[in-house]
Amino acid sequence: MHSKKINFPLVLRYIFIVLVAEGIFMTAASLYSLFGSPSILVPMAFSSAITLLTGLSGRYFTRKFRHSEPGKRDVTLIVSLGWIVVGIFGTFPYLTTGSIPNFPDAFFECVSGITTTGASILTDIEVLQPGILLWRSLTHWIGGIGIIVMVIALLPSTGTGAMHLFSSEASVVVEERMHSKIRYVARTFGFIYLSLTILEIVSLTLAGMPLFDSVCHSFGTIATGGFGTKNSSIAGYSPAIHYIIAIFMVLSGMNFTMHFLSVKGKFRQIWKNEEWRAYVLIIIFVTLFITLILYLKKDLPLETAFRNSFFQVSSIITATGFVTDDYLLWPLYGRILIFLLMLIGASAGSTGGGVKVIRHVIAFKKIRSMIINPVHSKAVIPIRYNGKTIDGGTVSSVFVFIIIYYAITASGMVILMLMGIDRATSLGGVITCMGGIGPGFGSVGPVYNFAHLPDGAKFLLSAHMIIGRLEIYPVIILFTRWFWKD
Repeated sequence: MHSKKINFPLVLRYIFIVLVAEGIFMTAASLYSLFGSPSILVPMAFSSAITLLTGLSGRYFTRKFRHSEPGKRDVTLIVSLGWIVVGIFGTFPYLTTGSIPNFPDAFFECVSGITTTGASILTDIEVLQPGILLWRSLTHWIGGIGIIVMVIALLPSTGTGAMHLFSSEASVVVEERMHSKIRYVARTFGFIYLSLTILEIVSLTLAGMPLFDSVCHSFGTIATGGFGTKNSSIAGYSPAIHYIIAIFMVLSGMNFTMHFLSVKGKFRQIWKNEEWRAYVLIIIFVTLFITLILYLKKDLPLETAFRNSFFQVSSIITATGFVTDDYLLWPLYGRILIFLLMLIGASAGSTGGGVKVIRHVIAFKKIRSMIINPVHSKAVIPIRYNGKTIDGGTVSSVFVFIIIYYAITASGMVILMLMGIDRATSLGGVITCMGGIGPGFGSVGPVYNFAHLPDGAKFLLSAHMIIGRLEIYPVIILFTRWFWKD
């Protein structure tokens, strides 16, 4: 860990800046309330004012640190504490309007939003005022690109501190010397993110979805979040809308570096990327296999079987969580494949969650080499990714990450079971929250919610959402003694 002392005022300054950004988006939802839901305008405006004033005043009182560069330990604190603080302030619109009257539920809903998990405690979404629905979807959208990445794109600093923040928050596989132009890259990613959002809004509106629904669902899709405006998620919309959302989920689950390369016209380089090929092939083969299962076992028309399969595969692997069909009612092999997709996750550097495809690709290559080595004992089989040899340290870090990921998942499951929650719900709840997916198994499946869980379980699962969103290390490192030693 960096030997530089933790600069607590600088950490607070960045968190205050993040609060300003959150307050701006909260203000946008408040302004919409003026037209769509005037009855909640005052509490919405109060919430945004408190958030903005806290951020602006804190930024003012820490202004002498505006030229300081955060070190690695500073960045770890900024990223980890930033999500918690944003989650706390993000509860204000829910609490002040009475939409979600108690803090544990409001905190769970907001953390689920900003971590793009999409798990919900709401039993009736359609009774919410439009301003709250917009804020709920906005938490997805600002969390998807990473509110800290957004701040980096707007800040004047482009030093090493900015690079640490960008890589810690975005989980981006940085290529092509992009690190040397970090603010340019952050803005480019932001432009791609915004462009995909606008393109989906237009596509959904042209397909017949109301404009407000199009905006909210596009925020949830591009962020791979899953919050919508209907109790039935996407099931009640037309097949054309199902396909549009499924396609945009797939696009959003890709490494954003691939979108960056596509803007530059480097399509051959995209095709050569092993993670991209694995991601696309997994979607194709699992979709076709589940289509066959639904067609033969559930007697669905072929197009319906394919559409339900393609949509749910895209939704689960990208950790979006939208639903058009209850996969818990599918035949056993279909449910098993959905479960495996939850463990695989989306691409690194995307807005999706999970272990990530790239880690599975590297792990598979290592396992294959370990199987081959005993047969060809004199052969030295290097692990190569995208044509480059990967050093042993990188391979080891992949396996360590996977082990820690599943250890945290298993421990969370055990704790939930000790709270009296059944095994299927405990396993499904932890996996879906850790992977940022939304629907799980048991009583938190695709047609249920998390409202019935005890408050302790909601706080525990909220912690899993943050740990999973930040890919474990920035959170668990805070609990080590040597992190705090100067």
